[in-house]
Amino acid sequence: MNAPASAAVRRRILIVDDTPGNLAVLGELLAPQYDVRVANSGARALTSALTAPHPDLILLDIMMPLMNGYEVLRRLRDQPQTRDIPVVFITALDDDKDEAHGLELGASDYIVKPIRPAIVLARVRTHLEVKQARDILRDQNAWLDAEVHERMRQNQRIQDITLRALASLAEARDKETGNHIRRTQGYVSVLANQLALQPNYALRLTPALIERYTKAAPLHDIGKVGIPDYVLGKPGPLDAAEWDIMKTHARVGAEAIWRAIEHEPDHAGIDFLYTAMDIAGSHHEKWDGSGYPDGLKGEQIPLPGRLMALADVFDALISRRVYKPPFSLLSATQIILDGRGSHFDPDVVDAFVARQQDFRDIAQRYSDPDQAQMPAVAE
Repeated sequence: MNAPASAAVRRRILIVDDTPGNLAVLGELLAPQYDVRVANSGARALTSALTAPHPDLILLDIMMPLMNGYEVLRRLRDQPQTRDIPVVFITALDDDKDEAHGLELGASDYIVKPIRPAIVLARVRTHLEVKQARDILRDQNAWLDAEVHERMRQNQRIQDITLRALASLAEARDKETGNHIRRTQGYVSVLANQLALQPNYALRLTPALIERYTKAAPLHDIGKVGIPDYVLGKPGPLDAAEWDIMKTHARVGAEAIWRAIEHEPDHAGIDFLYTAMDIAGSHHEKWDGSGYPDGLKGEQIPLPGRLMALADVFDALISRRVYKPPFSLLSATQIILDGRGSHFDPDVVDAFVARQQDFRDIAQRYSDPDQAQMPAVAE
């Protein structure tokens, strides 16, 4: 925060008048206490006001040739560097309409000539004190805004790190996933952004909601922490009983997240956890209702779960497992296309088709150390 103003700091005043005598009188009056600049025309006044350091106060005559004081004030208010400088009209015009017009344009005060030194000094001091207080408040607000922004940034970073740590619990138990959570997070973001280009999703899929989907995606397999080691680590295909156990991870994950948030009074700040609960619980549901754990069908399946369903399957297909080699991109793409309208939401599949190159790029960027180079995207 800025240090308090020192008594040694002299405030800057710009005096504008086309009469040399008036400039001399005001200059001699104010120079002992303030740094004084003078300008004898509207054009020179604007140039001086826009030159750093900017004046803290402007004393402005109205009746000047070529550009009168009203026009100077209008132009000062149009410039971001000068719009907040207080302007006091000092003029021989003493009609109430003239004064009202000047104040309507944004003048801070109106002093009628001939000037009275004590009045001028008192008004100048008052307006400078008000400006100084306003400047201090502005600087404090700017500092507070920056501090709040930094705290929010730090909290966001802590939140993101915590999410990754939680997601890594499942990843650590399932040795074969590697960079799976990073890849699927990228796929979900790509799919959501592509869907947002369609009219029927444009209003729904806002940038904030897409960010929430992306942030929550790494928790999709958090329920695997509840799967026994002999099932999760089996070096081969699961039998029917083991598969039934494995399928419980979707419900286990959703219920674990729900237990963490069910007593929160509102969604403020934790909306992404509600989304994570939807993703964890529904990413193995299928569009035709044949999925698990609840057999949801079509749009009964939460949209983030439908996005994750495709992202998860695609990544499983192109990744090496102990029980299978990675599929080629061509084969994986065909399997996704074959699942359009049965396994996957048709709109999500269409989004995938439109962004295949992005999927390939993400797969290469976060490939596992033992993963072969991704083949080129099929035409």
